[in-house]
Amino acid sequence: MQLEVQGVEKSFNGRAVLDNIHLSVKPHEIVCILGHSGCGKSTLLNMIAGFLLPDSGTITIDGKPIKGPSKQRGVVFQEHALFPWSSVLDNVAFGPEVQGMKKKEAKELAQKYLNLVGLESYAKHYPHELSGGMKQRVGIARALAAGPDMLLMDEPFGALDILTRDLMQKELLRICREVKPTVLFVTHSISEAIAIGDRIVVMKHGEIASVLDVDMKHPRSFQNSRFGQLMSEIESILMEDQAMAAI
Repeated sequence: MQLEVQGVEKSFNGRAVLDNIHLSVKPHEIVCILGHSGCGKSTLLNMIAGFLLPDSGTITIDGKPIKGPSKQRGVVFQEHALFPWSSVLDNVAFGPEVQGMKKKEAKELAQKYLNLVGLESYAKHYPHELSGGMKQRVGIARALAAGPDMLLMDEPFGALDILTRDLMQKELLRICREVKPTVLFVTHSISEAIAIGDRIVVMKHGEIASVLDVDMKHPRSFQNSRFGQLMSEIESILMEDQAMAAI
């Protein structure tokens, strides 16, 4: 699944949020979109999801323009948005059932993805009985159960404590090795982007300031010199404006 974003612009109430965005994403690639709040990264993700349309420019998948949401593109938000009245299994089975799958088959598929995210023994539990990390695993399982080629993840681990967040990063990479989706992952965390991404798209003021290749094997460690080099490079890009203002 080849994603192409060409010359995309978006404004809200007369204020430009995205300006002349160009981005290509290859099949099975993990691309992290990094930047401060308000830089336009979530708006870009929502347009790729089909929740918003660009004011100008095009967004295509395999040459076909995105005109709205599609089961091709699964979305995982920071807020898991699970149905509190439904069991974990029913939450995951909901998408396939809505798509017309028979209830029995949908539940079998849901169980498969709960096994994949390590929650096979929690199928009959309800969301309020789960930890934050478990809820996010259910959210990932639910997105995968719809059979997407692409996972769009908007700060999915942002509300988790640092230890759970580190565990979820490793879990995501394990899942990606098995399922091999294309992943776009929005984050505020430089270290998270380096830990996960094949490439990092750094955004500032509605523009893409830089695209960096990570070039590191997993698992990735802070002790790796390339990790430190990328941290410094990205910090420099994000701090440029403040440095100029101080002159």
